[in-house]
This record gives sequence, structure tokens and C-alpha cells, in this order.
Amino acid sequence: MRDDLKKVLEARDVRLDENRQKAVDKQHTRGWWTAREKIAALVDEGTFVEYGGLARPALKGMEGPADGMVMGTAEVGGQRVAIAAYDYMTYAGTQSAINHPKADRIFKLAEDLQLPLIGFFDGGGARPHDMKVFGRGETHTFYQLARLSGLVPVIGLLTEQGFAGQANLLGLSDVIIATKNIALGMAGPPLVEAALGLKLTPHEIGDAGVHAKSGVIDIVCDDPQEAIETAQKYLSYFVGPHEAGPTPNIEKLRDVVPENPRRAYNVKQVIKGIADEGSILELRKDFGKAMVTSFIRIEGKPVGVVANNPMSMAGAMDSPACDKAARMIQVCDAYDIPILFLADTPGLMVGPDVEKTALVRHSARVLTAAATSTVPFFTVVLRKAYGLGYYVMGSAALHPSLLLAWPTAEFGGMGLEGAALIIYKDELAAAPDEETRQQMHLDFTNELKSMNTALESAARFKYDDVVDPADTRAILAQHLKVLPQPAPRTGRKRMIDNW
Repeated sequence: MRDDLKKVLEARDVRLDENRQKAVDKQHTRGWWTAREKIAALVDEGTFVEYGGLARPALKGMEGPADGMVMGTAEVGGQRVAIAAYDYMTYAGTQSAINHPKADRIFKLAEDLQLPLIGFFDGGGARPHDMKVFGRGETHTFYQLARLSGLVPVIGLLTEQGFAGQANLLGLSDVIIATKNIALGMAGPPLVEAALGLKLTPHEIGDAGVHAKSGVIDIVCDDPQEAIETAQKYLSYFVGPHEAGPTPNIEKLRDVVPENPRRAYNVKQVIKGIADEGSILELRKDFGKAMVTSFIRIEGKPVGVVANNPMSMAGAMDSPACDKAARMIQVCDAYDIPILFLADTPGLMVGPDVEKTALVRHSARVLTAAATSTVPFFTVVLRKAYGLGYYVMGSAALHPSLLLAWPTAEFGGMGLEGAALIIYKDELAAAPDEETRQQMHLDFTNELKSMNTALESAARFKYDDVVDPADTRAILAQHLKVLPQPAPRTGRKRMIDNW
């Protein structure tokens, strides 16, 4: 073998896990996977083409194959993607004078070729050593990743620890998928101690539970394998139709909504009865619990779901629920995925406490997202359709492609109990005693309800149709078949709000 080729092949071999056994063993002792193990589990076998594998740290005396970042292109489920994985075995996966330009390169490649980007963003932020040779403000990494918003799907994974720069990269992702044992924060323990004088462990700064409840993490998984499989599943919704999955038990939909309008029910059972079996992927389930957002397929076609959740505050929409819905609408619209609204809400949440959360602004985000979207959407009113809450949940004013109601649907410009108090204020004030007043209020409320049932509302053409719940899936599937194909895109349709 020629000497020049031999030297290149030897240099290429140095970066492989089998030639870094001591570092690999240390990583496994932590219970963590190596960057190359993660990529191998993610991509279709034999499709990974590495970029920058011969890079090394800028400072003399420092060593680390690929300078702590393994990156390139590959196929995931047959879809070509760009991949960036920080290598925790090289100085805790820190960002350096060399791997910052590497990140710039792969992020720009994703933009130019419009490749979905999957990032394993574990790491400790900036590498302080490299401040000797590299000004931190010169990197394009964060700017370049931000430019991908709404252009290509960006999936951020965290299976170990992510602080400072890596946390920022996760924040720039469309979706964050993390394992339950992670630690995440805008600054790691050394910086926290320097700034606040507090000695904290990584998990005391921010664990998975904290970030799932706050809405930072979209999906929490048990281990890296599940996280990788979830990333594969998430990506699959953005690459067009699949073969139709198994049909759920649609007959169960007839009994999901209780006959007693005061009884709660689990809207996830409605979603389960509409979606192909095994096709549901819920996002941010521990945040904004009055709303459920999921990706599903109906006869193989991807659909985004935005659903009120009667199990939380009877489905009343607070600020977190509105934020959750607005962002889901933006994601679906950016990538031309039809939206299904499942409406059952008494309206927007009320009272002084909720006003302290800026609901005036947060609720407006849902309407702005929906009103500026161009993706087709469908609405099914399951039960309560009251006030501004219903207005933003795919009401007729938003021009849904199809507006259906179930027999249990109730319509009103506001909650009918409250409406009765206002409309019949004088009559109720003239009641001789409290017991009579309460009975009169009940009678007036029932009168309003009888005027606003699903059938009565349909008679006034407030719905396109009132349907047997068991027929919902088939009707939606038919309408999905006739939707026009979105025009091919060569650029960004819309930015996706990071929150």
C-alpha cells in the first residue's frame, strides 16, 4: 500500500469506537452511549457519510477524534437527513474552535439541500481552553441553526447532559426528545457557582421532570433506544403518506363522551379511535394539560391534532394550553400537514389569577397561528363549543375544510349557565327565595341548551353535519383523499416559534 494512503487510513481509523476502548468503557460506565453508537442506531445501515472526521482540537497537547463532533449525512427510513452528534468522550462534548465551524458546515448543508436535521446535542457548552485561539462571538453555529426554522424539520435529542451552547441548540429545535435521566440548563454547575455562589449538581439545575412540566422537552423517553426510535417516528410524519395502519375500534367512539355533560372524559380515547393503530405521537404531554397535541395518521396520511382536554380544567384554555396549541399549528402549517381540531371547551380560562399569566396575549397566539396558516384543517365538536375558546379551536369563522359535530355537541357564545344569569337577570332578581331562584336558573339554562343542541345548531347551519361518532374516521379519511397536493417548496413557508 502506498505510504500516503496508509497514513490517511490510519488517521481515519483513530476516530472509531473500537480504537478508543478506554474512552468508550468510561462512557458506558456512566450508562451513556457513544456518539457513533447513537448514529448507528438511528440511520439506515451503510448510509452514513461522515464530514470532518479528521478534524482535531486546535490547541497543541489536546486530543480528540473529530474534535468532539461526529456529523454527516445519512438515510433514516429512506429519507436523506443531516446529522450532528456531539461526542461526550472528547472534553465533555464541548464546543470548540474547530467543531463550531463543523457545526456551521452541516447546518448550512441542511439549509442548502433542504435536509431534515437530527442533532444529538449533549455537551457542556463552550470549551474554555479554546478561548486562547478563537473568539466566541465569531461562530455562526447558533445563527445557522436558527435559519432552519420552518425550512426543514429540526429534531433535537438529549440523552445525557446539555448545558449552555448545547441547551441553546436544543431550544432552536422544532422538537426536543430526551431521556428521563438527563440534565439540562442554560449554564452548568461551574457557571452557576460563579454567578450565584450555589454548588449544585447538574440534575439540581434542571432535570427531565422540570423541563417536561415547563414545556421545554416535548417527549421524555426511558432510554436512548426509545429516544432514537421516537425521533425516527417523528421524522416519518414529514415525509408524506405511509401505508394505512390497522383500523382502531371505531365503535368505542360512540361511548367516549358521557351522556352526563358534567362528567369528564379522556380526549386521548377519541384520538385513539380516529388514528391508525400505533400511529399516535403525543407532544408536551406534561405541559399545558388542558390541551392535547399529537401527530397521527389516518389511513396512512399524517395529521396534526389539537384537542381540548376535559380532564384538565374542564377543557378551559389557559396560557400554557394556548401556547401549546399555537405552536402545534405553526409546525403543521410550516410543513403542510393537515390539522384536526377536536373541540370541547367552555371557553378561555377566567379570573384574576389567569390574567397574571398574560392570557390576553397568549390566547391571541392561537388565533394568529390559525388565521395565518394555509394548511387545510378539519374540526369536530365533541361537546362544548363556547365563546372565544371555541372560536380559536377551528370554528366556522376560521373556514375549516370540514366542520362536524357529534350528537353531544353544545353551542353557545359563552357558557350557557353564565348566559342565563345575564339574559334573565331581572327575572332571577325577582325570585321570592334562593331555592326558587336556583330552580329558575336551571330552567332558563336548560331552555338555552335545548336551543343549542347539535341538531338545532345544524338546523341553523352552524355545522356542516352532525355525525355518528363511529363514522368520524371514515369521513375524515375521505376528505384527506381529496385535498389538493401542496405545491413543492423551495424555501421557508413560515418561521416556527421556539416556544
